[in-house]
Amino acid sequence: MPKPFLILQLRPETEAADDEFAAILRKGGLEAEQTHRIRLDQERLSGTLSLDDYAGVIVGGGPGCVSDAPEDKSDVEAQIEASVLSLMPEITERDFPFLGCCYGIGILGKHLDGDVSKRAYSEPVGTSACEVTSDGKSDPLLDGVPTAFDAFVGHKEALQTLPEGCRHLVRSGACPFQMFKHGENVYATQFHPEADANGFEKRINIYKHKGYFPPETAETLIAMCRAADVFAPEMVLRNFVARYGD
Repeated sequence: MPKPFLILQLRPETEAADDEFAAILRKGGLEAEQTHRIRLDQERLSGTLSLDDYAGVIVGGGPGCVSDAPEDKSDVEAQIEASVLSLMPEITERDFPFLGCCYGIGILGKHLDGDVSKRAYSEPVGTSACEVTSDGKSDPLLDGVPTAFDAFVGHKEALQTLPEGCRHLVRSGACPFQMFKHGENVYATQFHPEADANGFEKRINIYKHKGYFPPETAETLIAMCRAADVFAPEMVLRNFVARYGD
């Protein structure tokens, strides 16, 4: 029987988590039964969990920031972060298939002792004009992705430098490190490969009081997302599933 993908979700808001999970299935070409979904705000990772049982790991986004001081993190945020970080040593040591989306780039960056902070390169909710690097042009997860493409973004923290030993795959003017890889199979994106305009509209309404943007600009942001031509990022997610699925 084919192995499922482990989907780790870091969003404590049920509406946002459910919509993100549906988007990962839809954009990745997956059925629910081909996945094992864990919401880390509700469930701790079992000590018996084995990566050998999975085809790969996909980590979604969330409102937390790994660069926040411990005293500024809620108990739930701290629990979520600790849970997903607990898997990272084995994932990177084994070079196990991993795709971290948005918050996931902070998780991988922190694990690799990278500089993740709010010092520079945050992006407001909206689209970012991305460019595939020379290394990215030959990477299998970017197969079929145009050299230049727009992607949905929205983050307070970002990688300030590329962690040692990693390869830079996608950049943008506002945020240099939009996608990178460690080893051959461990990937992270700052942009959202699962997102579309409808999903971002829901997130804008859910997170409009979370400090990502002035709440009074929500309708303007929604209109901008509806008008955007975003189609390429989902290819990254679909390529990941196709490459590592049985």
